[in-house]
Amino acid sequence: MTAAPLAPPTERVTGPRHITLGADGITLSARMARPAGVPPRATIVALHGVGMSSAYFDGPAHPETSLLAVAAELGFAVVAVDRPGYGASAARLPHGQGVEEQAATLAAALRGLPAHGDTGAGIFLMAHSFGGKPALRMAADGAVPGLFGLDVSGCGHEYVVPPGAPVSRAGSWKLNWGPLRLYPPGTFRSSVAVVAPAPPRELADAARWPDAFTELAGRVRVPVRFTFAEHEAWWRRDPSALDRLRNRLGAAPRVLIDHQPDAGHNISLGWAARAYHLRALAFAEECLRRQTTGRERQRTEDRS
Repeated sequence: MTAAPLAPPTERVTGPRHITLGADGITLSARMARPAGVPPRATIVALHGVGMSSAYFDGPAHPETSLLAVAAELGFAVVAVDRPGYGASAARLPHGQGVEEQAATLAAALRGLPAHGDTGAGIFLMAHSFGGKPALRMAADGAVPGLFGLDVSGCGHEYVVPPGAPVSRAGSWKLNWGPLRLYPPGTFRSSVAVVAPAPPRELADAARWPDAFTELAGRVRVPVRFTFAEHEAWWRRDPSALDRLRNRLGAAPRVLIDHQPDAGHNISLGWAARAYHLRALAFAEECLRRQTTGRERQRTEDRS
């Protein structure tokens, strides 16, 4: 029997659409996409970096760079959240929040996700740059029910350039973007829809991250994957630094450290975005399988 051809992406995906999530009196805005006509396998929650917005994950310059599209095509619900101090919460939180407060606000918001549809087998966090910090904090605190894995890009634990250090315009470009050839034409014209003012409290809190990570890392008990771009310039990624990163996550059942070729710090805006997203979603699949296998093993033990 010949397999039926796949439906066009527009027929396999519902959205993206704009939603809001309540978080203990704070309203967060988000973008959601879902697989069409079938329940989601699980839900990917995406958290953007400093000075960006949820549009970072929505393919502003080229559809191939959209995490929302590819994740929904592969059967996941996906929600890209404007972190506290961005989007709908910017007026309420003009100075933003630090890492610990953001983790609490985001965790409260994620508890409202079932009101927007089936979340599937659980939550997988996918975070970029500063977004990786509250994501790791939530994982350490066990604050997200059903969390089964975490993927972080553009965030480590030892800075090359400390936040707030004076850098030239050329140096700032290198830190955040890398070579122009890495990005689709129109990326920087479309960035008007992506960039947003960076709240000062999170900028101030960024400098404390190495100590904060050391404190929380040993409490992370879900699989974690870190991706560093070929042209990443913010974070140390030499073998000794990566060994220290891995060793601090001693309670995590699996720690994977990957490198993305032909990419700068803002991986999800470049030509490498689709390759990175597929690798991250493959890791989500592995984590989901691990969770399912664990539950099946537990049921077998309970019956014996």
